[in-house]
Amino acid sequence: MTSTALLDSLRQIVTANHVLTDGDLSAYEQDWRKRVHGKALAVVRPGNTAEVAAVVKACAAAGVQIVPQGGNTGLSVGSTPDNSGQQIVLNLTRLNAVRHIDKDNLTFTVEAGCILQNLQELADKQGLLFPLSLAAEGSCTIGGNLGTNAGGTQVVRYGNTRDLCLGLEVVTPQGEVWDGLKGLRKDNTGYDLRDLFIGSEGTLGIITAATMKLFPQPAAQLTAFAAVPSMEAAVRLLGLAHQHLGAGLTGFEVMGQFALSLVVKHMPQLRVPFADMGDEAPYCVLLENSDSESEQHARLRFEHLLELAFEDGCVVNAVVAESLSQAHDLWHIRESIPLAQAEEGLNIKHDISVAASRIPAFVEHADEVLKREIPGVRLVNFGHLGDGNLHYNVQVPEGEDGKQFLREKEALVNHLVYEAVAKFDGSFSAEHGVGALKTDKLEKYQSPVALQMMRAIKNALDPQGLMNPGVVLTRA
Repeated sequence: MTSTALLDSLRQIVTANHVLTDGDLSAYEQDWRKRVHGKALAVVRPGNTAEVAAVVKACAAAGVQIVPQGGNTGLSVGSTPDNSGQQIVLNLTRLNAVRHIDKDNLTFTVEAGCILQNLQELADKQGLLFPLSLAAEGSCTIGGNLGTNAGGTQVVRYGNTRDLCLGLEVVTPQGEVWDGLKGLRKDNTGYDLRDLFIGSEGTLGIITAATMKLFPQPAAQLTAFAAVPSMEAAVRLLGLAHQHLGAGLTGFEVMGQFALSLVVKHMPQLRVPFADMGDEAPYCVLLENSDSESEQHARLRFEHLLELAFEDGCVVNAVVAESLSQAHDLWHIRESIPLAQAEEGLNIKHDISVAASRIPAFVEHADEVLKREIPGVRLVNFGHLGDGNLHYNVQVPEGEDGKQFLREKEALVNHLVYEAVAKFDGSFSAEHGVGALKTDKLEKYQSPVALQMMRAIKNALDPQGLMNPGVVLTRA
């Protein structure tokens, strides 16, 4: 089938208005960080699962590769076409229906193009909680969240997106539809196909809908901002929080003082607590406590935790938000660090994970190596300490040309950081996925046996190699 014949067939399936070939398609052909710009044969926007299946069948018959895409907010170049002009970008944002809400089963079934923030708000209107929360929630879609197994700020309590999913609907590379939307919490009937597709980044099939868990809303939610004397102290505080808050601990973020200083510098309207404590408090921690009983009960437990932390010496100063507005302001400080980094200039981002118990040793080692090998380097260290995930970023040395630094030093910086991660048995990609950006890292740091099994799965499900080629696994 020629390209012209394929495009004609696709127009018949989704109508001509939803087969985009002309004009400015950069929103679909460029990754979110503008690192890569490809060229698609067409951007196809199906409106339901049947249309997705028909599009995939047509592309499979023509031997045309497909790049599945949601909100296109990923950070690892996992939903961007190559430069060949021969790939189809299959954008799923029109699949945005909420099919069913089951309050008694604490689930809702939603289509892949639903925006995460809309799902949070829908759950809230039902008096329930959908806890997945991340920086791009105003534009990312649940299909993309599932495809990358997104994390976020509440993983310490509720887990990654994988842990929130009870079932999937998937279009296979052959254009068949697997309906696995039962929403059962117990179903031991063979291989868990759901977990196979979650985190596969569109390389094994296309997620079109999902049944996701809901939770009762907490009766109260309190936030504290604590200054700690070391990373070791932050880990001790995490242990105390687990012990005394239990499941009430729904957020535990760590922020280095240099990261916070960038917020102070570039966003002076934000009041950053303990910004003047210097070496006395090289890190701050943001804690969230959700309580099913009452605000008074939550506050008593929180205050008791902080009393124990002061006695232990793992906290040197702390403030507890007195209102939802104050809590929002504290969280806004944490969420503003990436933007403050961008305002400061070019930087090199890392999304790594290490067992929480080993993070102090990792940070000490990685800091020492980077400062020795690259004089003047500035380390922006922050992230989800509660689940062992750090955004261990490197800011260009002050006064240096950013583009030149990245050209000359980015490969070295990545090598040093990822070697340190491997030394401490961590992961070079905690929540952003592999995408096309880190396939070489997967080849280097994943075990040969794991890679062999991954390729066997890919070849079995997608023998033509049409699903998001070059993502996760290197091209054969």
